[in-house]
Amino acid sequence: MMRSLDIANTGMQAQTTNVETISNNIANMTTTGYKRRRAEFQDLIYQDLRRAGTMSSDNGNLVPAGAQVGLGVRTAGIYRINEQGTLEQTGNSLDMAIEGRGYFRVTLPSGEYAYTRDGTFSLSQDGTIVTADGYPLAPNISLPNNAENITIDQTGQVQYTLTGQTNAQVAGQVQLATFQNENGLAAMGQNLFTETTSSGTANLATPQSVGYGSIRQGFIEESSVNVVTEITDLITAQRAYEMNSKVITASDEMLQTLTNLK
Repeated sequence: MMRSLDIANTGMQAQTTNVETISNNIANMTTTGYKRRRAEFQDLIYQDLRRAGTMSSDNGNLVPAGAQVGLGVRTAGIYRINEQGTLEQTGNSLDMAIEGRGYFRVTLPSGEYAYTRDGTFSLSQDGTIVTADGYPLAPNISLPNNAENITIDQTGQVQYTLTGQTNAQVAGQVQLATFQNENGLAAMGQNLFTETTSSGTANLATPQSVGYGSIRQGFIEESSVNVVTEITDLITAQRAYEMNSKVITASDEMLQTLTNLK
């Protein structure tokens, strides 16, 4: 069988992965804190038809280039592009956007920690600051029922005043987590990530520390997906898929020609 059939097949599979990645980006173009993904590919091993550097005669002449045939392509990884998304003002005093590096840390029902850039927060029935799914911000920050004028400064300190009082009281301190390798985080859905061996352990600090972003109260971070870029990439992937399919068609026609020889 002609190698081109297998090679074109790997190309079609790669472009299928590419289209799936782009479609996920487009689907999340309005997801809070979403970072666009990009598929990366590597060429497969090569077969030597004539090895470079071998002797071509008894006089010791060497083959200068040789002949290698590639066997296609494979997916090397799908990477998150960790660029800052646009900040959108919401007017909700508990919404927080991270301007710069860092993730909010939340506590899952299992007691384990997860990390997110989605700063859409609200209060639970007992006054604890929680995510849209009810996961409390870690460390826990709670507000009394009669709390008013809730403020969160750029360093993440949460303050409030009580009804009839003017002196502000501190409710707690927001912490941010950074990782040595952010692309090593495992996405679990719901805008959440968990740490892995590849990401390294979380390094916690207050916002505006060296290497950490700052908090913007009343804002959320929009998705970093650029629709124009995604559509352009989608067209490119579609054309690449079509070209690989034409290679299979041409190879099949060549095999039919060979079969019909008498």
